[in-house]
Amino acid sequence: MTDLKGKIDFVALVSIDNANPNGDPLNGNRPRESADGFGEMSDVCIKRKIRNRLQDMGERIFVQSDDRCDDGCDSLKTRAESCAELKAEIGKGKKANRDICAEIACQTWTDVRMFGQVFAFKNTDVSLGIRGPVSIHQAVSVSPIDIISMQITKSVNSESKEGRASDTMGTKHRIGYGLYVIKGSVNVQLAEKTGFSQADAEKLREALITLFENDASSARPDGSMEVSRLYWWQHSEKTPAVSTAKIHRSVKVTPITPKPKSFEDYSVELELPEGCPEPEVY
Repeated sequence: MTDLKGKIDFVALVSIDNANPNGDPLNGNRPRESADGFGEMSDVCIKRKIRNRLQDMGERIFVQSDDRCDDGCDSLKTRAESCAELKAEIGKGKKANRDICAEIACQTWTDVRMFGQVFAFKNTDVSLGIRGPVSIHQAVSVSPIDIISMQITKSVNSESKEGRASDTMGTKHRIGYGLYVIKGSVNVQLAEKTGFSQADAEKLREALITLFENDASSARPDGSMEVSRLYWWQHSEKTPAVSTAKIHRSVKVTPITPKPKSFEDYSVELELPEGCPEPEVY
């Protein structure tokens, strides 16, 4: 493992075509939207997809989806206890060294040293929080979104019930087209604490490029979501002269039609502030 070369900033442009990128469970699973009508994807949703891609690459992941569990552990506590070194240190109770616990966790699981994690379980005297170097904003669409709802029916009843037809009604929601912007960065100081390396950064970049592979579902059919472009800045300094906010704002995305229906209906320009290096573009 090599040390991180310098701070990293990135901006990803994500195309959504007739799909539900992130449903709101408190609103009938409709696509998330702001009060102004712009589409949103939570940072938790984006991190979940990154974790899934890292898992596909063979990395050990601590926060796994139940349907993607690859180690037989049915909870985070069980997964933490499956690491013999961590279990032995936590077993010391109040005498446990939190720094050693954090070091073991970061070495064991890629997502812990990337995003951080809170370890706090019942019936244990040890609780610790690990701050990860990778921070990701919630994604917001460039233009307001139009949510399309459609009624659906089931062709068969879930249970045997006399006198009940099988055409139970339901509703599915999607957006016709939306271009979302994902912004993020990697902090070198925190990377040094968790052991996040240059090799880990390259895995993160690959995960972002292929973010929606193996992510298909009824709400997100294959091909309905893709990363249209990724801007990746690898700085040579821990703290660059140009702030992350200015770098993120340097990607100017403007609709060129009143109702954009594809990535080509947007103008994407890069206006780099003085002293900012050229990004790698994927």
